[in-house]
Amino acid sequence: MVSEVDITDESLSVTMRDGRTITVPLAWYPRLLNASPAQRKNWRIAGGGYGIHWPDLDEDLSTEGLLRGAPSPHVKNP
Repeated sequence: MVSEVDITDESLSVTMRDGRTITVPLAWYPRLLNASPAQRKNWRIAGGGYGIHWPDLDEDLSTEGLLRGAPSPHVKNP
């Protein structure tokens, strides 16, 4: 389950309640890449604790997809 989300200009890091951290390139998620810092910080835990939702961006990510290394379908050749 998600406990924390940290976004830099280069990466998205999701910390899980079991202590694991998943870090992926921010370029995989164009909506987050192009968002303002305030929009990036406005996230909510979704999907029973296994997803993240950014209401300002209408962006949703699942921890399953992050663990698989699955970029946004809008990204070519990640």
